Amino acid sequence: MSGQYRDAREAFWRRHYELGQDYDTYLAGSNPVHAGKWRTMSDQISPLTLEEVARVQFHRRRLHVLVYTGVWCGDCVRQGPMIQRIAEAAADVEVRWIDRDVSAELQEELRMMGALRVPVVVFLSEDFWEIGRYGDRTLSAYRAKALREVGPACDAGVVPPPQNQLLAEQAEWVDAFERALLMARLSPPLRERHGD
Repeated sequence: MSGQYRDAREAFWRRHYELGQDYDTYLAGSNPVHAGKWRTMSDQISPLTLEEVARVQFHRRRLHVLVYTGVWCGDCVRQGPMIQRIAEAAADVEVRWIDRDVSAELQEELRMMGALRVPVVVFLSEDFWEIGRYGDRTLSAYRAKALREVGPACDAGVVPPPQNQLLAEQAEWVDAFERALLMARLSPPLRERHGD
């Protein structure tokens, strides 16, 4: 069975994953003002619910997560601490954070709508096969942005999102993690390998 499954970019993903850093190292090596915003946001987001934690645990598959990011990016300031919190709650998930400017090759691979958008999360199997990508903003963030910028009550400034917006974004990230974990858990070659 395993001969029919492959990912020609396995070496590409492995190389970029190895260039990444763990969360604390990434923030420690970043501009202190920007990193401080991440830490402040981490205190403002709600803990995961017991149901959300249960959804990202006990899948019996190793998941590598590569977060393509920019410490200066407002969307990353909000979503980075959420992603890290979910990863810490999940069993067998290891996250690496890689700055947008580290690799021109990765920049080209992860362009969205022609732009270098961040954050983008790439979910990878234990073999560094791509499971999927998610980013740059969640649907709830785009809905809020559209209401501010397209509707009659256009917002001209940057306003911290209300708590319900943060909860909606975090819930979408939990969905993205659960989806990747389930895809890895149900993968035919991995089920054959692990005998389950």
